[in-house]
Amino acid sequence: MTGTVDGTAAASGRVRHNIGEVLDLLRPDFPGVTIPKIRFLEDKGLVKPERTPAGYRKFSTEDVDRLRYVLRMQRDHYLPLRVIGEHLDAIDRGLAPPPIEPVVPTVPTVALAPDGTPSAESFTRRDNVRLSRKELLKIAEVSDDLLTQLEQFGLVSARPGTGHYDTDALVIATTARELAEFGLEPRHLRAFKTAADREVGLVEQVVAPQMRGRDAGARGRAEEMVSEIAALSVRLHATLVKAGLRSR
Repeated sequence: MTGTVDGTAAASGRVRHNIGEVLDLLRPDFPGVTIPKIRFLEDKGLVKPERTPAGYRKFSTEDVDRLRYVLRMQRDHYLPLRVIGEHLDAIDRGLAPPPIEPVVPTVPTVALAPDGTPSAESFTRRDNVRLSRKELLKIAEVSDDLLTQLEQFGLVSARPGTGHYDTDALVIATTARELAEFGLEPRHLRAFKTAADREVGLVEQVVAPQMRGRDAGARGRAEEMVSEIAALSVRLHATLVKAGLRSR
């Protein structure tokens, strides 16, 4: 999408984008980016768009490039915003940013279906990622207080007997932090946990007869059924929410 050009920009030959246009430019490479996310990065001082007399943000091409850099460093290297800010400061001063070192674990990407909902394969994938509490806080960029609340409401828990957290805990903590930007606190998320528990119970009820099979392949077929039903239930849930919002 071509950005708008105001009088100052026209004089300097520099294109200025409004925040909606910036979102359109970023989403092909970063589907999860949102306007609140862009505003959050601005609040952190990582990008400083110009403001019109009416207070509207106007982003230059350089601003968009900075946002791409921030989002790429978060997605590909799990760098905290403080470190990314140091990189940008070095670039602003004509220096090369420090080399990227694997200071945190690399977490497997969850397999997603083309429509954005989890595929059946994502329910069968198992990884051996084990994160300490400190690592989880750092990678998910959540406070110790937020993680404690998530644990109190049963949304996140360490693996029994190990004290380590897995990929699911990371995804939940990260999502909770993003929802918190909209004012949703862990206590508000209990409804999601209750709904998920009900779906799990329904899936277990459906596959129970298969699990009781005596032949050698019974358990394998049951696990395959669990994955398929789980993926379908998530798709149904997501579509019902989408349809409900559209009807309002």
